[in-house]
Amino acid sequence: MIEQTKKAQDFAALHVPGNPLVLYNIWDAGSAGAVAKAGAAAVATGSWSVAEAQGYGDGEQLPLSHLVQIVERIAQTVDVPLSIDFEGGYAAGGAELTGNVAQIVAAGAVGINFEDQIVGGTGLYGIEEQSERLRAVRAADTNLFINARTDLFLKQKDSSRHADLMDETILRAKAFARAGASGFFVPGLVDLGLIAQICKASPLPVNVMMRGEAMTREAVATAGVARCSYGQQPFVQAMQTLAQTYLALS
Repeated sequence: MIEQTKKAQDFAALHVPGNPLVLYNIWDAGSAGAVAKAGAAAVATGSWSVAEAQGYGDGEQLPLSHLVQIVERIAQTVDVPLSIDFEGGYAAGGAELTGNVAQIVAAGAVGINFEDQIVGGTGLYGIEEQSERLRAVRAADTNLFINARTDLFLKQKDSSRHADLMDETILRAKAFARAGASGFFVPGLVDLGLIAQICKASPLPVNVMMRGEAMTREAVATAGVARCSYGQQPFVQAMQTLAQTYLALS
């Protein structure tokens, strides 16, 4: 437990605005080992990739018990800090949510992504309800790095309207910080100017999803980002390489 606490502290320290941690998202023990051996300071899963690798769809369709086993194998395979994309926590809230998070921590994770969209439903949880859910997550472990994800930008497919979401985004960042979150994740937002605004206003270190040629590590670092994620891209690329290699041999 002392070792895991230190890993959690080390993981939190890697989130430096202007010098972002790169998390090239993995999906199992094998991919985690490959990235760690390449020199990664930490590893993190993407829920879509983990589910797809096991023949499931995203959106908590992978059974929780199966996910816990995967977390255990990854944690036993690599020595670096491990963060798990835990989607909505497989529960609406309360003691069930706290217990689910505790299982992931016991399996060896020192961080999780926790999103505000209603998994299996429509829309997002309101700020107060999501804050209550975050408090339930925090109750599972005082050292856990909770990367609070907002799906505001993913839900709004028209990027020209993303500026209209800024006020609510910043309200959520501040509320989630008060509720015990450790970081703030804004996947779907690619406008570097808007990202810079969020980094300046957020009391939490900001995580972005890397999309498009303009979103280089250098560019998002200048905007003040503290963490870069790649989501399903590594899995998709790996599977494409596998298929292409087979085709070249057949």
